[in-house]
Amino acid sequence: MNQIHPMANVHPKAQIGDNVIIEPFATVCEDVVIGDGTWIASGAYIMNGARIGRDCKIFQGAIIAGIPQDLKFKGEYTTMEIGDRTAIREYAVLHRGTQSRGKTVIGTDCLIMCYVHVAHDCLIGNHVILTGYTGLAGEVVVGDWAIIGGGSMAHQFVHIGTHAMISGGSLIRKDVPPYTKAAREPLSYVGINTVGLRRRGFTGDQILGLQDIYRYIFLKGLPVSEALSQVEQQIAPSPERDEVIQFIRESKRGIMKGYTSAIADDND
Repeated sequence: MNQIHPMANVHPKAQIGDNVIIEPFATVCEDVVIGDGTWIASGAYIMNGARIGRDCKIFQGAIIAGIPQDLKFKGEYTTMEIGDRTAIREYAVLHRGTQSRGKTVIGTDCLIMCYVHVAHDCLIGNHVILTGYTGLAGEVVVGDWAIIGGGSMAHQFVHIGTHAMISGGSLIRKDVPPYTKAAREPLSYVGINTVGLRRRGFTGDQILGLQDIYRYIFLKGLPVSEALSQVEQQIAPSPERDEVIQFIRESKRGIMKGYTSAIADDND
């Protein structure tokens, strides 16, 4: 049975699953879908267009599916979609989409920490962690398993690859390729996300292969197009190699800088 507190403001047409808990002073608007087992804390505001999965946790003061901060938005019908088992911590603000993509998406098993802002039309993958006070401008794409450190700010249209890890306080103006660590100002390559990859079951050979790939791209001083050609010629095909090549070739903003001083990056 659901546990909806009598002092919660829940529209009678909202679609509420089974075993949902909605605490006092939470607001759930009419065009909202909430999956089974989800918990909505006191003071959370779930606005029209929210689509929340199963077993999610929405903490105090979070705003889900707010109206986009985009002057091109004319009130068109859009959504804000959250996958199963995702936690939205205190005072995070997540906006729904615009006519550009029609939706903002946060995947399954994500952790969106306190005071994070996710703007319109962002696409956030699965198992992503956005640390407190991080801000993503419109139409940012974040791949699965990426982690963005606290207080970081991402420019609109930036693409952050799978398994990337970005240092806290970063200004993310360029795309961050998959499997990398990024830090410094301007944001630069500082190695492979070795610890994260090991934790997720990547083999030593896979990690060594990624290190070889990024030596061509970031450490040899080659133009990006030539570096990719060298990778194709010198590195045996693999899913990781092909993902890196495709990511960089499809980058519209260009990728972050390399870091070539006193490299100890691949030996952590």
